[in-house]
Amino acid sequence: MKPKIIGVTELALRDAHQSLLATRMALEDMVEACEDIDKAGYWSVECWGGATFDACIRFLNEDPWVRLRTFRELMPNSRLQMLLRGQNLLGYRHYEDMVVDKFVEKSAENGMDVFRVFDALNDPRNLERAMKAVIKTGKHAQGTICYTISPVHTVEGYLKLAGRLIDMGAHSIAIKDMAAILRPQPAHDIICAIKETYGEDIQINVHCHSTTGVTMATLFSAIQAGADVVDTAISSMSLGPGHNPTGSLFHMLEGTGYHAELDMVRLGRVRDHFAKIRPRYAEFESPTLVESGIFRSQIPGGMLSNMESQLRMQGAADKRAEVMAEVPIVKADAGHPPLVTPTSQIVGSQAVFNVLFGRYEKMTAEFADLVLGYYGRTHGEVNPEVAKIAEEQTGKKPIHDRPADHLEPEWDQLVTEAHALEGNDGTDEDVLTYAMFPAVATEFFKTRAKGPINVGKSAAQVKAEEEARLTGETTPTAPITYNVRMGGRTLAVKVERA
Repeated sequence: MKPKIIGVTELALRDAHQSLLATRMALEDMVEACEDIDKAGYWSVECWGGATFDACIRFLNEDPWVRLRTFRELMPNSRLQMLLRGQNLLGYRHYEDMVVDKFVEKSAENGMDVFRVFDALNDPRNLERAMKAVIKTGKHAQGTICYTISPVHTVEGYLKLAGRLIDMGAHSIAIKDMAAILRPQPAHDIICAIKETYGEDIQINVHCHSTTGVTMATLFSAIQAGADVVDTAISSMSLGPGHNPTGSLFHMLEGTGYHAELDMVRLGRVRDHFAKIRPRYAEFESPTLVESGIFRSQIPGGMLSNMESQLRMQGAADKRAEVMAEVPIVKADAGHPPLVTPTSQIVGSQAVFNVLFGRYEKMTAEFADLVLGYYGRTHGEVNPEVAKIAEEQTGKKPIHDRPADHLEPEWDQLVTEAHALEGNDGTDEDVLTYAMFPAVATEFFKTRAKGPINVGKSAAQVKAEEEARLTGETTPTAPITYNVRMGGRTLAVKVERA
């Protein structure tokens, strides 16, 4: 009997460096690996979306649309995949429906094939428009279940959400475990339930991070239950708050009745390429290796680094443990939302405020909107006392319908504003860049012609620092990089040591 072929989505070009290196990897450090990635046998290559769009214009002076077109040119044989935040697109607010349609249309035109569409609250109303827009382009619409653990989240609830996504026309279902908290048995139970209820031909993709140390076992359990595609990252860009290694998955399946049809020679070259590149971004690297405490806090890697940064800026780095303990309380008060962008940042920031100023003495505008329904409907009930505080502090009333229905048409105004900016090229792509991040895009358009910035260290600097480490000597030539906020943009400024 022939083994079942398991598809693999490679994450090195997007989520791997987002999770490990704060999304700072420059396009020039990826292009050399693209031919081997393209011909290695992956089901898809995730290379865009998530935080990459923001990071390109905020830190790298790089046009994200050019990045997408470059990947399309360099990987003509691959399904290119992106992560799309439903009605939030790639920004941090809801966008009016026409903006959603335009963004999906232009993403498809520029080369995107697979759209993994998710909503931080798992609110189907926030997914419908983006899913419809993807289907209209003829591209692959992947409806997503964001996994979390709470008293109100059950296999039956996830099964019902899968049914809603299938009714929307989803070509596949993704189970997204952004905090590495999906254990093997729940993965098995959810996937079996979906397959048994909706049919074996429903394609299921599984995305797990590796932070807790248990999710390679989860991937195997998911495969045994019927998962068709799993996400991994090449070994030199894996583990920690990142993902499980691609090569390890390949070897794990040997002799099991399952097989990943990957070219291990090409994978070896991809591995070696990123092994050379990764040290250049060491200053951005997350220090986390394995953290099983996340099963309680459910804090994904990006959220943790954001909270730590907030505490340092407040001179309260010693409050980290208190904030970690506060996060589950805030999450429960908000109706147990999954912690993924933007809810992870919203809940994390409110936990910091609670520790610094007293519980809900100061409420962030975003957290108030979350508990009042302006981001959508949470699966659990919002603490009514917290919602009342939100009303009192903001003067807003709660809403219960689809948040985007409260938005006025905005495309024509966005076009007018974007075209008036210095450096705007007059394309719909530039309008969409402005729509996502108005202040950052305004500055980016002015400097775009200067070309991309690589914030990584040079190979010579990496070599000098390694030699100094081995000899115990200091390296006065290695610069320090500071992130400086100027005119709405964050610039990476390298300062030579004296």
